[in-house]
Amino acid sequence: MVDRGASALSLPDDWPAHPDPILALNQMGSFDWDLDTGLFHMDPQAHEVFDLRPEEYDGRPESLGVRVPRTEGRRLDTLVAQAIKDGSENYGAYFRLRRRDGTLRWTHTQGYIRRDETGRPRRIIGIVRDATQELGEFAARREPAGQDHARRDQTDVVEFTTAALAHARTVQDVIDVLKDTHGVTHLGAASLVMGLVEAGRIRLVAEGPEGSFVPGTLITRIDEPYPMSEVVRTLSPRFIESPEEFAEGYPILWPHITDLDITSAAYLPLIVQAQPIGAMGLLYNDRRGFTPEERNILVALGSSIAQSLQRAMFYEQEKDLASGLQQAMLPRTIPSVRGADVAVRYRAGGAGGSLGRDIGGDWYDLIPLPGGRVGAVIGDVQGHDTHAAAVMGQLRIVLRAYAAEGHTPATVMARASVFLHELDTDRFATCLYAEADLATGVVQVVRAGHIDPLIRAPDGSCRRVPVPGGLPLGLSAEFGRLEYPVGTVELDPGHTLLLCTDGLVEEPGADLDDGVQTLTAMVASGPEDVWKLADLLIDVAEERGGEDDVALLLLRRRGLDAPQTGGRLQQHVAPGDPEALTEARRMIRAAVGAWGAADRSDEVELVADELITNALMHTEGAAIVTLRVLSGSDRRLRVEVEDSSSALPRRREATHSCVSGRGLLLVEVLTDVWGVEARGGGKCVWAEFVVPERR
Repeated sequence: MVDRGASALSLPDDWPAHPDPILALNQMGSFDWDLDTGLFHMDPQAHEVFDLRPEEYDGRPESLGVRVPRTEGRRLDTLVAQAIKDGSENYGAYFRLRRRDGTLRWTHTQGYIRRDETGRPRRIIGIVRDATQELGEFAARREPAGQDHARRDQTDVVEFTTAALAHARTVQDVIDVLKDTHGVTHLGAASLVMGLVEAGRIRLVAEGPEGSFVPGTLITRIDEPYPMSEVVRTLSPRFIESPEEFAEGYPILWPHITDLDITSAAYLPLIVQAQPIGAMGLLYNDRRGFTPEERNILVALGSSIAQSLQRAMFYEQEKDLASGLQQAMLPRTIPSVRGADVAVRYRAGGAGGSLGRDIGGDWYDLIPLPGGRVGAVIGDVQGHDTHAAAVMGQLRIVLRAYAAEGHTPATVMARASVFLHELDTDRFATCLYAEADLATGVVQVVRAGHIDPLIRAPDGSCRRVPVPGGLPLGLSAEFGRLEYPVGTVELDPGHTLLLCTDGLVEEPGADLDDGVQTLTAMVASGPEDVWKLADLLIDVAEERGGEDDVALLLLRRRGLDAPQTGGRLQQHVAPGDPEALTEARRMIRAAVGAWGAADRSDEVELVADELITNALMHTEGAAIVTLRVLSGSDRRLRVEVEDSSSALPRRREATHSCVSGRGLLLVEVLTDVWGVEARGGGKCVWAEFVVPERR
């Protein structure tokens, strides 16, 4: 059952919510599941149903795993999560429960989901009861009146095993189900062996009791004199009714299994669409011979297992293909970055058994840029299939190319959106691009419908960083809203920037903000080392499960080993966008201080503001402001403002009545040197300030 993170048992004041002695009289137990605390309270009758003593249960749902087999628990988790997600008021299910003595019995549960006035689920109240007799009577009604009790029992085993196999996703799940249901034991068999056909050979995937492995049988040829090889060759079952028959028919195998006291055996071909995919053997030590009814039942069991195995093999093939495609689309390696520790992780989601859907469009990337800068990317293409992964791969490559070309973060995002829109796909993508100058710690962040980043301080405190954002990639191009505001964040030495996709914070039926708060608390209490912290977060996501995949990128800024003479920041300022101008000023102020030029901060900011304002007022289009540190005989800070107009600025003498004309005079007075350069169809006005070396 789903774990909500509870750690202690404290009964609510109104527990039990609806005490009803009739439940006890009908051998029904009741439970009250508090979704806020995660505690799963049970009354005494429910303890009896689960065959648990009160002191053996601590109120946590995952503690019921000692009684609920893994495949059944996963099926119940999916059922409850879906009921919560789709707004259902109740749910019901049959499941198998392992008793204290190891036997399994059928159990039924029904839950009622209580929600608050906002529709958020808060509690689940329900009942559990023993359904063994009920299902046994159901099976008996389906049998002819003259069928004996033993045959009914065997038929029940086949039916129950078939029902359990319907939820098996992998080959190992199929094997586990056969062992979990004790179907082999109920059919009277002492052990089970199973092999799969691969490239003209049979590979053993399940053997009998521990220590019973026969040397040389792990992989055998189909033409060898073994019973599994025989049934694969002939596509017919082989029933061995005595030890003498076994020894005579298979003299190579028999000497190795005499210690098992085998008295008879049934080997069944596992056939799908007239093709053998494997074989299964049931070995008995307390019987001789098989009645016609028993043979029919065993053949039916073999057919059911074959169908489940084929589904499992298809699923594993699809999963391998999806995993390979996903890994090919993600970066093979993450480059080392001077001045930073970087950790990345990816976890594929699960989709409740749907083939080919354990893959998604989540990705991360780290892009080295000139001047000691680095670009960090996190994104999520809509959908969970190979198409989403393919779109993700193309989008990752073009976004990386745009960033490497030197475009501003806002331009990188806008161009990526146009590319996705023109890709002739119905998918959109959320994305966050952070361009960090590790010399200054200034990080420019652009967000396209993605969740905000987190920053963790050296003291362990962690906070969410609200960043203004635009529409998701693809949608912003479709609706003609390609303007992406740029947020500025300062990353001091020892601080860690965390970027992730929503699979790390979303849970069915839970609010996204609550998930972010939970993640923030987890990061705050986690290890300082980014690799250990990344492992912790991805392990938690793995334990929680869920259908969505997860991508994670952690970047921790280190203190640089030596003073840096390089450094470059760039900001796009659109006309009529006061917020962009404010962000540019904030970027300049933070960079000047970080580069050790605080004494000239006011002068630099004033000159830059004048140059940007001139570009916006006297030209058409946007301005691009660039701030960089130049090394040489002296250390200089350079401000560049680029626009699309080729008209050169003119210095004019301002009269007392003029409100303009003083700008360039101010630039000349405050700077050490300034000038103009032609840039293609436009120009760049620049100004330089001599600043002392940092000590």
